[in-house]
Amino acid sequence: MMVPATTANIGPGFDCLGMALELYNTLEIASSDEGTHIQVYGEGADRLPCSENNLIYRALARYYEEINSPPPPLQLKMTNGIPLARGLGSSAAAIVAGLLAAHQLTGQVLPRERVLDLAVELEGHPDNVAPALLGGLVISAAKSDGPGYHYLQLPPPRELQAVVCIPDFLVATEDARRVLPSQVAFSDAVHNLGRVALLLGAFRSERWDLLPAALEDRLHQPYRKGLVPGLDQALTQARKAGALGAALSGSGPTIVAFVKDNAARVGRAMEEAFACVDIAAHSLVLDFNAGGAKVQEST
Repeated sequence: MMVPATTANIGPGFDCLGMALELYNTLEIASSDEGTHIQVYGEGADRLPCSENNLIYRALARYYEEINSPPPPLQLKMTNGIPLARGLGSSAAAIVAGLLAAHQLTGQVLPRERVLDLAVELEGHPDNVAPALLGGLVISAAKSDGPGYHYLQLPPPRELQAVVCIPDFLVATEDARRVLPSQVAFSDAVHNLGRVALLLGAFRSERWDLLPAALEDRLHQPYRKGLVPGLDQALTQARKAGALGAALSGSGPTIVAFVKDNAARVGRAMEEAFACVDIAAHSLVLDFNAGGAKVQEST
């Protein structure tokens, strides 16, 4: 199976907006006669556990726990294309992969909505796991009458690509959340509400001239600047190089820029902005994923 990377928040949509990208982690599964065996290749191969502590296996085990059944012995081969702790949804991809693996192995005994609920439970917030599973642009909103979320999946912008600039350092989600205030000014909340509405309208109507204003944020990016040296400079240089708009991707440190053209130039501009503060970075030009995670059974 293949699970896409995701970019969350998209500027003002803190914890409620996310989009899937054409960058993948893959998981191959086979039955085993000699206990569970886990292999990890690609991104994080030197850091991720090859044991039942691996997040993919923990997610798989959580699914089996939900149906009151022990997981069978398995061979799991993970090949990761999504960088770890860079704001591109690596943990969400692992969780979705493990849950979908169990979903297929058990004959899809749980409704897909419950699979998404389990993913949010494991991740702690919906803005990465929802687009990783569903694809496209996903709006997530907590239910007011009980646990769970409302989800609305929208098609990604057809004319645009994402340029992601990935600095060569990590930002743990826990650290990025720790710097956020427990309360925000009413005016800042109103600012972000307007920007989220403007952003969704701009995507819908292809009003790319509105993206610079629509991507403005006051709820998380200003507080996370101290964790991402060069952030303001990279955002500014992306716009000067031709990006329609740019924002911190998730909790960072990656920056996502939206482009109609000039993709390579925008990527270089962001890399050079980070280089000015002595941080190496590399950029990727990615299409948006519309279909979410993909499962393919071997013949």
